[in-house]
Amino acid sequence: MTTQVTIIGAGLGGLTLARVLHVHGIPSTIYEAEPSAQARTQGGQLDIHEDDGQFALEAAGLTDEFRAIIHAGAEALRMLDENGTSLLEQPDDGAARRPEVLRGDLRRILLDSLPEGTVRWGRKLTDVRSLGDGRHELTFAGGETVTTSVLVGADGAWSKIRPLLSDAEPEYVGTVFIETYLHDADERHPAAAAAVGAGGMFALTPGQGITAHREAGAILHTYVQLNRSAEWIAGIDFTDPAAAARVAAEFDGWAPELTALIADGDTPPVPRPIHTLPDAHRWDRVPGVTLLGDAAHLMPPSGDGANLAMLDAAELAQAIAAHPDDIEAALTAYEAALFPRSEEAAAGAHEILDLCLGERAPFGLVDFLTGELEGVNG
Repeated sequence: MTTQVTIIGAGLGGLTLARVLHVHGIPSTIYEAEPSAQARTQGGQLDIHEDDGQFALEAAGLTDEFRAIIHAGAEALRMLDENGTSLLEQPDDGAARRPEVLRGDLRRILLDSLPEGTVRWGRKLTDVRSLGDGRHELTFAGGETVTTSVLVGADGAWSKIRPLLSDAEPEYVGTVFIETYLHDADERHPAAAAAVGAGGMFALTPGQGITAHREAGAILHTYVQLNRSAEWIAGIDFTDPAAAARVAAEFDGWAPELTALIADGDTPPVPRPIHTLPDAHRWDRVPGVTLLGDAAHLMPPSGDGANLAMLDAAELAQAIAAHPDDIEAALTAYEAALFPRSEEAAAGAHEILDLCLGERAPFGLVDFLTGELEGVNG
């Protein structure tokens, strides 16, 4: 195959696609709106699963590099009630079935594995149009245009490529995650650090919860979870220093070592409203273009998002390598596996969100984590 694959988005999915294509000798170019790899922090830790994320990294030839960035011990998990009383403790058993790594480290090893110039930074896509026969013209801010016959949208929730295939748009599910950090936690915030423990901590009740994860360097990364309206979110000025106290007030009466994760945050709280696409999102085959990751199957956070994006990317690259002279056969084969897998994962993600914040919280999740609840795709 001599046709170059054009990828929009240099997230984990787009980078994995480019890397696995490169392993198979297939050239690609990624166009990314951010001006550089260092333009912003890349978020917190990810648990990388054996059957999808680790499979993709093996296909990318990066297993050794992946193992070198694992945060040892971070698979430990505990669940607390709102008083800080332990409901469940699961130590890290060292089996590395879902080892934790920083998203930024994972992105770095993928970037470092690509030929120089694969990622074109500072290319914000402003328009895309079909030229027929599977060809598409991309226009970037500043007027640069590119024509391609193999186009992959790896550009996330608000994908500009998705409208070529589907009329579906992300919808707010009524839950917001609010992100904040504590730094040098063992010294400066010992009670909160002790509550979080060595890995992940969940303190959940119906409609609201506080979850946190210990990252390398004594950093506690917290996501407050609230079932609230879009109007409630809009009513808080998250640039105001008082915003953290406003959010913490939603947890009045909770243990102070838990509310300190919010009120004492070293970074301004950042709201992340949860949007999803329909669980059974799919599209008719459109020549020359497809989607992966959140562009294809945006779902509630359940630990699967990055893993699925990487699996999508590896399988798409392998399909293209298997059909080097017939891109439509490759895309058809890829989507035939993508659609049912995505639908099943999305249904499971909604169920996990309900276990965390629905009427069964926190005991539904306790049962799930201890293997007493059947029929949920974690």
